[in-house]
Amino acid sequence: MEKDPEKGYVALLGWSLGAIDAVERFDRRYVVVAPEWAEDYAKENNIPFVCWNFERLNDRSLEIAQTLKDMGVDAAIPLFEETVEWAGAINAVLHGNPRLHGQAMLFRDKALMKRRAQLGGIRVGIFEEAHDRDDVVRFLKRVNQTLLKLDGDPNDPIHLKAFDQAGCLGHRVISTVEDVANINDDEFPALLESHLDGWEFAVEAWVQDRKIRFLNISEYVRLGYSVFVPASPELEKWRPRITEEIEKLIETFDIDFGFIHPEYFVTSDGKMYFGEVAYRPPGFKVFELLERSYGFNAYQALVLMFDPKTTEEEIEAFFPTPVVDAKGHAGCFGVYPRRRVVSELEIPSETEDDEYFDFHELTPPVANQVTKRSAFGTHWGLVYFFGDDPDRMKELLTRQEELDFYV
Repeated sequence: MEKDPEKGYVALLGWSLGAIDAVERFDRRYVVVAPEWAEDYAKENNIPFVCWNFERLNDRSLEIAQTLKDMGVDAAIPLFEETVEWAGAINAVLHGNPRLHGQAMLFRDKALMKRRAQLGGIRVGIFEEAHDRDDVVRFLKRVNQTLLKLDGDPNDPIHLKAFDQAGCLGHRVISTVEDVANINDDEFPALLESHLDGWEFAVEAWVQDRKIRFLNISEYVRLGYSVFVPASPELEKWRPRITEEIEKLIETFDIDFGFIHPEYFVTSDGKMYFGEVAYRPPGFKVFELLERSYGFNAYQALVLMFDPKTTEEEIEAFFPTPVVDAKGHAGCFGVYPRRRVVSELEIPSETEDDEYFDFHELTPPVANQVTKRSAFGTHWGLVYFFGDDPDRMKELLTRQEELDFYV
């Protein structure tokens, strides 16, 4: 698409073909900043590219910010958890605002994030930092003591999470002292949290000038397995309360522009608890689900929010009306083999023949032995569904958990 020199010039941090395709079809100039393994592909396909190793933090780290500034770039957009801090540092230079780097640190460190939320009057569960297994045992015992558990009562579980990993990576549920023994040394330091019983869901909010420009509620059918958008009417009725919480988050974390992906719990007594917030696109291809449901491209929406030259008219013309403009519910299921040994991919006919089945991104297994799923683990690929009835979608996504895709 023809690029408009009057509009902003953005840098995408990280390699994502979905994002590259979206900005290629948009009117903004862009450059992709990614590791050297992507360089040949970028050259062959005429993708504007700057090589950078995000794992290397040293005295040359500011160099990338200066390089992009010299190129005339207006904003850096993080596409993955690992590039959030880099985007903060680069935008601090591009915008002449050092606060942006400190803000990015809050989005990357889950313990700092929780403290900041608490200071802003946002409701969070009990949390603590753990430096070794003894800290985990102490926290488990203290939480259950607080809950007045008697000897012999089953423990209320606690959660151990990596400080700076995305989604379910590095997330364990701990119920017993024996569970603690399975934690590896390299998982510390980590964040410990009390368990919250309730309805867990995620929010995607595009923000500019401290205002929410579009807010989506993603309904988890089962965390780590399945999600659909827009949410069911039962969850959507919480939208006014959720909007208030997101506004509180924008205020507390000082967010002028960009995109946030927080997670919340609603408990049975109607209280809303903050889980965590990310400053990058969500996992489980939620951006793709939104495009299937609403027709707008969420990556292009990112560019609009980060570009300081975006106009009000553009924003109004770009975003649909939440829920009302959705053509249907789009959902996906993350497949994990249920058998210890597998030899081939076989899509269940029950799944493939369902009228809601859209397509899948599963590939034949490269190894026969299925590695033991540590914590929540990583799915082997996604199966997509689309239909009108949210209750039917929930049933369908739940049913997939009982089927074998790898045999």
